[in-house]
Amino acid sequence: MGVRSRADAFVLLVNPVQCDGYGHCAELAPDLVHLDEWGYPILGAEPRPVRDHEALHSARLAVRGCPRQALRIERRAAPERPARAGRRTE
Repeated sequence: MGVRSRADAFVLLVNPVQCDGYGHCAELAPDLVHLDEWGYPILGAEPRPVRDHEALHSARLAVRGCPRQALRIERRAAPERPARAGRRTE
C-alpha cells in the first residue's frame, strides 16, 4: 500500500493547443474562467479549495462541456499559510 498525498485544492487548466476559443467554459464556470478579446480562456493560477463545492462543480461542468476537451482539473496540495507572528520576548 503506497502513501497517498492529500489534495486539498484544485486548479482548472487549459491546453492552449487544443483550445479553439468556443467560450463554453466561461458560460459553465464564470467564477473560474474569463475570456480574452478573441474568446480564449484566461484561468486563475491560484488553487481553489476542494471544499468550495460550487467552484469544483463548475469546473467539472466546464471540463465536460469543452468541445475540444482542452480543460482538465488538477488536484494540488493546499498552499501553505504564512506562519502567524509570535510574541516577542526580550
